[in-house]
Amino acid sequence: MNTPFDIDATLTENRIVYVRPVAAKDLPADVRAQLGDAPNIFAVHSPNGDRLALVRDRKLAFALARQNDMTPVNVH
Repeated sequence: MNTPFDIDATLTENRIVYVRPVAAKDLPADVRAQLGDAPNIFAVHSPNGDRLALVRDRKLAFALARQNDMTPVNVH
């Protein structure tokens, strides 16, 4: 979860990203080990479905998107 990722290099024209909850139990063991006792985290995805980031809460996911000049959309 601490690996730098260049979001701008991934997204060129479409500035929409999708934010969705992810159950911690569905993640690889090395990622779960970094989460502590958090039952869920949030993923930020590009329009083509690539996972761009994992963050601890929805508010942080939206802030991350906006700080990178993207429009976050909630996905259930």
